[in-house]
Amino acid sequence: MQTRVYRNGVLEAEGFDPARCSDYLDQPDTVVWLDVCRPTPEDFAVVADELGLHPLAREDATGHAQRPKLEPYAGHDFLVAYGAHYNAEDSTLTTSEVDVFFDRRWILTVRKEPVFDMTPVLERWDAAPERAKHGVAFLLHGLLDVVVDGHFLVVEQLDEAIEGLEDALFSDDVPGMVVQRETFALRKALVAFRRIVLPMREVVNGLMRRDAIDADLMPYYQDVYDHVLRATEWTESLRDLVTTVLETHLTIQGNRLNEVMKRLTSYAAIVAVPTAIAGVYGMNTRLYPAAGSVAGWWFAILSMTGISLWLFFYFRRKDWL
Repeated sequence: MQTRVYRNGVLEAEGFDPARCSDYLDQPDTVVWLDVCRPTPEDFAVVADELGLHPLAREDATGHAQRPKLEPYAGHDFLVAYGAHYNAEDSTLTTSEVDVFFDRRWILTVRKEPVFDMTPVLERWDAAPERAKHGVAFLLHGLLDVVVDGHFLVVEQLDEAIEGLEDALFSDDVPGMVVQRETFALRKALVAFRRIVLPMREVVNGLMRRDAIDADLMPYYQDVYDHVLRATEWTESLRDLVTTVLETHLTIQGNRLNEVMKRLTSYAAIVAVPTAIAGVYGMNTRLYPAAGSVAGWWFAILSMTGISLWLFFYFRRKDWL
């Protein structure tokens, strides 16, 4: 568990016992931050009682699979966001839920898994001490900025993966089954990523409409909102692009099959001519020309060769061979 207390915008203490939160909050001009990861029901109950969290918010924080959202409760607000990590080796997307409770003088972050690292958030806060005087709004902006930057990194990786898939479409060295498998894996990752990116527009927009955001911090929130919109639009375009890649792959497979069928049909027609002539001259009758003579043999051989060559060059001219 991590803790910090700011007084008049200056970091005063960190790493203290969460039970002392109420003591710090009783003092004027203080802002308290607490972070818990994989809290047990007992540990979370201590923090929840200390901050007076709403029962429904407690239930959401201890549950799973919450969608990104911003909900007001009596005495505090509740926010849900997701960090994301994309593994290019196996085309899988890993998400980590971060629940945030906040009021004007305190903020509590609850992480369901340690996958979401708070170190970049702390570095973001420490890099701008001049804005720490804005209290909870400043801390909340640093957290959301790290989350949205992570979304941008994932969408860039997905874009690169799709570009590699486009190059593989026209490569004879990559089996078609591999391209198809990668396409479906990317599509699955994009669908999961879209679920956590799209609702962030409402979350950030809802925060910007609140009176708790000072005018000095509004440009920073606007910047986060612009990044959210860009990530959302980029994700939508990538989803359409993956669909196009899949359709293109199927079209290429169909065209290649047509080329193979044309070649097979051409060779079958060429082979059919000598087969037919040989079948006629192999009949046990004397009705065909020059039957039983050397002239008949040469007539059959020259007919097979001549017609087969004519068909070969005819199909070559039609670009079937």
